[in-house]
Amino acid sequence: MSRLRIFDHADPSTPLFASYDPDFIATELEKIGVLFERWQASKPIEPGASPEAVMDAYRADIDRLVAERGFKSVDVVSIAPDHPARAEMRTKFLDEHFHKEDEVRFFVAGSGLFTLHVDDKVYEIECVKDDLIAVPDGTKHWFDMGESPSFVAIRFFTEPDGWVGHFTGETIAASFPRYTPERAS
Repeated sequence: MSRLRIFDHADPSTPLFASYDPDFIATELEKIGVLFERWQASKPIEPGASPEAVMDAYRADIDRLVAERGFKSVDVVSIAPDHPARAEMRTKFLDEHFHKEDEVRFFVAGSGLFTLHVDDKVYEIECVKDDLIAVPDGTKHWFDMGESPSFVAIRFFTEPDGWVGHFTGETIAASFPRYTPERAS
């Protein structure tokens, strides 16, 4: 189940607000320019499906988003708990950074935690199966896939280089809890 928690950036111990309601999550995130949608596959996706089959199942939504936002490439990333480089991959995203293009991810399966630092607030969004999140360029954030990552996500890019993080050097991410999935997604 998707979850949004909002914190004061100076107090990671007590959320100011929490919700599991996808409509309310979308409304709250829209206030800071973040798109949050729930998508449904047009056809069943089998475990281990090829990237092409995954994208085909969501073709209408993918095409709509590409047309609206001008993405130049779309791919599928899959990380399993037994991935040999999972610790290094997790570490890559744990520090606060931003991008010079929107970071757009759709969770086909599994889950992950996007944490956004906007002004004096921290927005923690647990994304699960069927969640699309679009974080605007320049938004400071970090992402945690957990110690045993398990997700399949469709990624959208406008730049040919794909994912390029610009790290802030701030230590705020280390003061917030790391991701431990609460429930099966």
